[in-house]
Amino acid sequence: MTTFVDRVELHVAAGNGGHGCASVHREKFKPLGGPDGGNGGRGGDVILVVDQSVTTLLEYHHSPHRKATNGKPGEGGNRAGKDGQDLVLTVPDGTVILDKQGNVLADLVGQGTTYVAAQGGRGGLGNAALSSARRKAPGFALLGEPGDLQDIVLELKTVADVALVGYPSAGKSSLISVLSAAKPKIADYPFTTLVPNLGVVTAGSTVYTIADVPGLIPGASQGRGLGLEFLRHVERCSVLVHVLDTATLESDRDPITDLDVIEEELKQYGGLEDRPRIVVLNKIDIPDGQDLADMIRPDLEERGYRVFEVSAVARTGLKELSFALAEIIAAARAAKPKEEATRIVIRPKAVDDAGFTVTYDENEDVYRVRGEKPERWVRQTDFNNDEAVGYLADRLNRLGVEDALMKAGARAGDGVAIGSDENSVVFDWEPSMVAGAEMLGRRGEDHRLEAPRPATQRRRDRQAERDDAQREFDEFEAF
Repeated sequence: MTTFVDRVELHVAAGNGGHGCASVHREKFKPLGGPDGGNGGRGGDVILVVDQSVTTLLEYHHSPHRKATNGKPGEGGNRAGKDGQDLVLTVPDGTVILDKQGNVLADLVGQGTTYVAAQGGRGGLGNAALSSARRKAPGFALLGEPGDLQDIVLELKTVADVALVGYPSAGKSSLISVLSAAKPKIADYPFTTLVPNLGVVTAGSTVYTIADVPGLIPGASQGRGLGLEFLRHVERCSVLVHVLDTATLESDRDPITDLDVIEEELKQYGGLEDRPRIVVLNKIDIPDGQDLADMIRPDLEERGYRVFEVSAVARTGLKELSFALAEIIAAARAAKPKEEATRIVIRPKAVDDAGFTVTYDENEDVYRVRGEKPERWVRQTDFNNDEAVGYLADRLNRLGVEDALMKAGARAGDGVAIGSDENSVVFDWEPSMVAGAEMLGRRGEDHRLEAPRPATQRRRDRQAERDDAQREFDEFEAF
């Protein structure tokens, strides 16, 4: 059974905002006491939070679909709906968040670091909030906005100071077991280690973490073996330790060649050229191993490597190695810039006087309006309520959509689509709509919407012509 997962695809859905309420206050001797519909509650967010006690993404591997709660609708008596509860998902330290295209959205490092993966929808306004001197008793309320839907990828990159790299069965697991209190699986066959192991080492006053990365083989950077799965775990390390087997039983291998192969794989993976390297010649407790270590050590030192001869079984050479690593790590920590408290940076959006664009779509024969405000207003509108649709027309008119349509060449009766190609609302445009309650009849009605819709009929006729042409073509092909 899988116990360690370091990459998952997560489908998150924020909560929808609650609908506003359309209500009129009623009491004895006061049948029309004015609007008192409350606002809908905000939908819950989906928030990722770093928790250092979490070490794997296994939970999201089994349950990849997560959703926050919706906001409650408003009620009469000016009672606002309850906000939806935020869904907080804990992730390990060092989790990177990417979109489906591989772009990095956030890099979560440090206890308590948060990222809002999906934002909840805003609640709709009730008719009490929509009332004004000109619209004293609105017979409608705004709908709540839907919450965000996001498909994200979580990748775990282990936060460790030292990474042990090398061929399978080079003795990495044995080494980490004697340097720290970690107890990884140890056996005499390749690929014993299937997941990265972490251990804590204390050398004098320096305490650091060491990671045992599963064995690399030629072609690991292209996906062979387990290397590609776990090479990401060495990216955050301050020092790389090459563990070389001086007592290998394979006749076609030797420590120098193993080192060159692993270095080539690290080069192909990229981003690790600046990390200091240390070479550990392991298994010197075996006579042939000590002889081979004595032969190759001058060559390694000539290349500029610091070389340590150790035996995980006999526990020799471990103290010198641990203090050498502590020295490098202490220097790396001192070179890092001093951490400061997170500063809140406000980046307002660029000012756009229009806030929308109007373009003509020749394929659909409509004028398409795109913009944050118009599209949000459409999502908030209850199209089963004529007065709500009239209120939308008034808002669009005040925003300047009507003037923009005139400049784009639109005429009365032309089709206007608000929103994207896949999800838009199409209506027939009637210019010079005048806002105001004097235009309205009974609550919930707007007589401006009773006019015929010539553009709709034109689109239907055009579609019928296309269907007839396609039918004739199909009959010709069949003949």
